[in-house]
Amino acid sequence: MKHLKWTLALAASLVTGAANAEISDNVVRIGVLNDISGIFQDTNGMGSVEAARMAAEDFNGGGKGIKVEIVYADHQNKADVGNAIARKWLDVEGVDAIVDVPNSAVGLSINALLRDSRMTFLASSTASSDLTGKACSPNTIQWVNDAWATGNTTAAAMVSRGGKDWYFLTVDYALGKGIEAEAQKYIEGHGGKVIGSSKHPLGTSDFASFLLQAQSSKAQVIGLANAGGDTINAVKQAAEFGIQQSGQKLVAFLLFINDVHGMGIKVAQGLQLMEAFYWDMNDDTRAFAKRFAARPGMNGKMPSGNQAGVYASTLAYLNAVAATGSDNAKQVVPEMKKFKGKDKLFGDTAIRQDGRVVHPMYLFEVKKPEESKYPYDYYKLVATIPADQAFRPLAEGGCELVK
Repeated sequence: MKHLKWTLALAASLVTGAANAEISDNVVRIGVLNDISGIFQDTNGMGSVEAARMAAEDFNGGGKGIKVEIVYADHQNKADVGNAIARKWLDVEGVDAIVDVPNSAVGLSINALLRDSRMTFLASSTASSDLTGKACSPNTIQWVNDAWATGNTTAAAMVSRGGKDWYFLTVDYALGKGIEAEAQKYIEGHGGKVIGSSKHPLGTSDFASFLLQAQSSKAQVIGLANAGGDTINAVKQAAEFGIQQSGQKLVAFLLFINDVHGMGIKVAQGLQLMEAFYWDMNDDTRAFAKRFAARPGMNGKMPSGNQAGVYASTLAYLNAVAATGSDNAKQVVPEMKKFKGKDKLFGDTAIRQDGRVVHPMYLFEVKKPEESKYPYDYYKLVATIPADQAFRPLAEGGCELVK
């Protein structure tokens, strides 16, 4: 059976032409690996699967009749589960690339597994900066966001607008501590100070005591170094205490439009946040978002930055497959790293030697209810951080791939 399959694949590749000669099974399989049932299901979930399918449709064979198949699985936010899925995809199911992967523990585990294999890792939602630093791999490309960009860029934007004194509400695990450490380094290096910090467990429902400490500190900025439900709960309770009305700025380091939609614009108004993508930025982002909202199961939902990242990285990968005639990471990733130009969703974009995709980042403020004119019209642009300033300088990451 195996011999027959190989013979059929060989025959098909000869028919399709030399361009496909190195495409395994004559099909490019992309596995979307994320959280489909847990805390990231809105920002990633099945929306990421639809985004990957959109990229495959828009690629349309790359002018060479290349067949693309999208598969998906739920890593349940567990590194061992994600690793087992990735290993099966690699060894048994002929998957050529893995995309998405929110959750840094899962992402770092897959980064290690795929190193020097034939598979490409498109880490479009993994926030760990180590992916392009000490753990950088010749198989990995990291899109959208990371802890360095989140911590430094958000702090820089707020400090430049007079936010010198800070208090942090930080989730007590690697992600939160990493963001706070990066932000603190920036703040203190630019004449500001961190007055205090409260650590809270993941999945906290009551932020009252933390918020009262932050309020009584009189810090100009309260930084929420957490994500998902924790950020939503903190923002909702801050609104009940009237924290922003009393003049303190609330800034969220890791928040997406789906989170704002979930908590409601009345609660979120005035909140500052950093994003790499907003659906209502320009004609290209709006066209993509409207197509996304009309997809099966999306029910009019606008895409998050993570879902936009799945689309952009999947399409960039497929374009590199078409250019090289191969779906092997050893050919595809170096081809991807040649890209420098305009990405329809992320603007001016380049892919560095360490695998970091650099693009602008944006500081937004959530509009007041009366300023919002239509569904998901939530953000006003406060500041644009250019691509060359938004991410950790290449020389500082400690990546062994950097010559």
